[in-house]
Amino acid sequence: MKIWFDILTPKQVMFFRRAVNLLHNSGHEVLCTSRKYREAVELARIKKLDLTFVGSHGGADRYNKLREGARRTYELAEVVKQFGADVAVTFSSPEGSRVAFGLGIRNIGFNDSPHAEAVAKLTIPLTSKLYCPWVIPHSAWSGYGIAKKNIIHYSALDPAAWLKHHNDDDIQEVKQEKKMILLRLEESKASYIADRKISTTRMIDSFVDKLWQSANIVVLCRYEDQIAEVESRYGNKVQVQRDVVEGTTLIKSTQLFVGAGGTMTAEAALLGKPTISIAPIQFYVDRYLVRSGLVKRAINSRSLVRLGTNMISDERYTQMQKKRAARILGRMEDPTERMINALRL
Repeated sequence: MKIWFDILTPKQVMFFRRAVNLLHNSGHEVLCTSRKYREAVELARIKKLDLTFVGSHGGADRYNKLREGARRTYELAEVVKQFGADVAVTFSSPEGSRVAFGLGIRNIGFNDSPHAEAVAKLTIPLTSKLYCPWVIPHSAWSGYGIAKKNIIHYSALDPAAWLKHHNDDDIQEVKQEKKMILLRLEESKASYIADRKISTTRMIDSFVDKLWQSANIVVLCRYEDQIAEVESRYGNKVQVQRDVVEGTTLIKSTQLFVGAGGTMTAEAALLGKPTISIAPIQFYVDRYLVRSGLVKRAINSRSLVRLGTNMISDERYTQMQKKRAARILGRMEDPTERMINALRL
């Protein structure tokens, strides 16, 4: 079988990598396409995932998104037609979904973000089967034009796909004089944030001012302009992680995770790290993590400072989180197995 994966983000590199390797080792012909996008390019190199790069990320501007998306769709169609794919696997890639539909290729889609409306509108109606975590109800997708019978739940959050198989011997916690806080910024160029001009900057300001002297605050940015802004705003109060690194390795070395996104927040929580969500919008996975006790949510700078100060100094809470996370992750299935089975249908 010829199987085509369109892999666009660092999360997708982690999510699809094991399936790609298993399929390749089973004798299938696999094509993995991507686009020029800083974190995805570098993480794929680190994880030794061979990608064919087609097109670029469009940035935050609507016109640039449209132009780069159209250009990529055209170029991708040529690559995929030449490959002769039997099936496509995408994480709601707009260009991947359009090309699969146009070429009559079955599209197995994955998505845990119905709040990303622009992407969902462009991809969900073109998806043959949609797989998502069980915490997202069918009703979250039905408005995008997919029948309930084509929505399949798996009993896991997406990071389970790699956390169930990561090698603890290769991921060692680094001992430090000060405790480390890892701060992951929001996906500022995603339509659901860029269009609303949402920012967590003011909330983070007070947190950094309060804790920078007692802890090492490491900031993980997504884009070069975010890096420049953080370095200018906070100076030596924070350490900006300039190089792209595997998130799991970095999270293992931290004592507190503060996340303005989704995937790394879930990953940190499932690794048992004290975790605070400052995501500028609420979504189903985030709500589940809060309900399950794996994550605390800060709604303003005052609550963020209070939660951060308490959580980083409470060893009993830290140990309790490790046990809770191990129990919850242990009950989750491996999304990769669902992925492999879907391709066999």
